[in-house]
Amino acid sequence: MSQRGRCAEVGSVDRGQRTVNGKTRVATVTLNPAIDMTTRVDGFRPNNVNRSQSVQFNAGGKGVNVAAILADYGIDTVATGFLGDQNATIFENLFAEKGIADHFIRLEGYTRTNVKIIDMAQQQTTDVNMAGLVPNSAEIDQLLATIDQLTSTCDWFVLAGNLPPTMPTDIYATIIERLKAHNCRIVLDTSRAALSASITTAPDIVKPNQEELGEIIGRTLTTEADTLNAAQQLLTHGIDLAVVSLGGDGAIFVENGQAIHAQPPSVTVRSTVGAGDAMVAGIVAGQAQNLSLAETARLATAFAAAAITRIGSHLPSADVLQSYIDQVIIRPLDRNNAVLDGKASIKVVSR
Repeated sequence: MSQRGRCAEVGSVDRGQRTVNGKTRVATVTLNPAIDMTTRVDGFRPNNVNRSQSVQFNAGGKGVNVAAILADYGIDTVATGFLGDQNATIFENLFAEKGIADHFIRLEGYTRTNVKIIDMAQQQTTDVNMAGLVPNSAEIDQLLATIDQLTSTCDWFVLAGNLPPTMPTDIYATIIERLKAHNCRIVLDTSRAALSASITTAPDIVKPNQEELGEIIGRTLTTEADTLNAAQQLLTHGIDLAVVSLGGDGAIFVENGQAIHAQPPSVTVRSTVGAGDAMVAGIVAGQAQNLSLAETARLATAFAAAAITRIGSHLPSADVLQSYIDQVIIRPLDRNNAVLDGKASIKVVSR
């Protein structure tokens, strides 16, 4: 019997409030997940025969990565989206390991495999991303119904990643409008047409990188002032918080009346894959704890710094994470770029 369109069972929970055992519950939506095949090739040379020093396979996709990091931090997490039924085991194992509730719709076929080539000698990462499976209209409707059902138990929804081939570019906008009807908090992390089509629906938080933000406003962003102004434009659409990631230069966090820059600590880079997803997880974790903008920025930047020191979506020990938090430098962008005094007030507890 075909399993196309099959979804994991939704467990019984208290429908009276969107928490489980009094804790925040987060759902991530990944429309185009991937198995990441990460291979280390020091001295990688295009158009040549290269030899791999190692290879590793991980369940991936932006929302899957966010869910994995949040689960490591101790936040109750649900994951949904589309998975191929022929190679779902690696995802199911990750969900079981981290205690993530699996609400993915199964499609006939194979979830795509993306190739990540890591050159430690040159500190470079090369990505080769495949297209992905194509859900039909009935399967899209099934996903929307699953998301509607999850609104009764989830406070936050993270919509993350690019779209499968032929998927309507306004799918995130459709999901956001449905979630807003249930007063859920929404984080959007996507790019290009999917981002442009969703901005006017006013998700609570958006996290483009500098290049993605430049694409949707129609100009290249080369300076901090350009990036800050572009981020502030996003707020005019009803967005509460815009975070623009700048790669190794950290990120700009902008909300009404306040803008800051967060500079990450210096760490040894193993892979940049998933750094942005870790930052999204840190933003959600900070906001769910009602942290200030500066402390949210510290936490999110520390999550991202931790991500690039390892392969796969995992947080380090509480002590290591705390050390990264303490090293993040917060600089206000509306007060003569002065560096804030004092240490971070976030404290990481052992998990």
